[in-house]
Amino acid sequence: MTVRPLWDRRDSYWRRHSRLVALCFIVLFAHSCLPLEVSVGKNNLITAINGSNVTLPCTFMACIGFSGVTFSWVYSSLNSSLKPEDLYKGTLKDKKSSPKPEVIFNRNERMDRVQLVPNNTTKDYELSLLLKNVDFDDIGRYTCVVKNEKEKGATHNATIILKVVDKFEDVDNTLTLIIVAAVGGVIGLLILILIMKKIITFIIKRNRDKKKDCLVSSSVNDNTDNASKQESKAKPKA
Repeated sequence: MTVRPLWDRRDSYWRRHSRLVALCFIVLFAHSCLPLEVSVGKNNLITAINGSNVTLPCTFMACIGFSGVTFSWVYSSLNSSLKPEDLYKGTLKDKKSSPKPEVIFNRNERMDRVQLVPNNTTKDYELSLLLKNVDFDDIGRYTCVVKNEKEKGATHNATIILKVVDKFEDVDNTLTLIIVAAVGGVIGLLILILIMKKIITFIIKRNRDKKKDCLVSSSVNDNTDNASKQESKAKPKA
């Protein structure tokens, strides 16, 4: 019976299980690596003044990279009976390239007031849309749609809501000021009470110390007088 060396047995064990270990690493990486993600920022509601220009943000990123991306901006009225409108369509070759617009045949007045604002200098690729001279007809949902060929054509999107007003409302801070003043008054009163407590405690302690000193001094004087009297009595008569 031939006994195989220990190093040979270890090498054989590793060969048998190397594929399993590699598969585990691939599964872990796939779970930790998110697919393409589209974002319109933390706040998906934008308020603009009638007649102004507004930028609708949109960024996307993919940890596996991207190529052959197609994207679009779609407008949907808050009135669900109206059909969505394509505002902008384009393609993107890769991270270093610039977007190329696609032709949209059914054009409308809103499309003539939009402009793509791309940016590839950051980690995320930006495909924000500039909407010029907004009016009340522009109120609605704006969806940024991105499709990545590396994900077998999977589509991702994010929606932002635009609100148009004549002017920004003045915020009434009266209640806030009242609450702040009340809280400040309570805090000031507590501080004053603590200061008064320390002062009173100090005065009481000082008076107690004075009384103790007086009692000690009186006791010493009494002892001295008693000692003098005893000495006088103890002296022999001449």
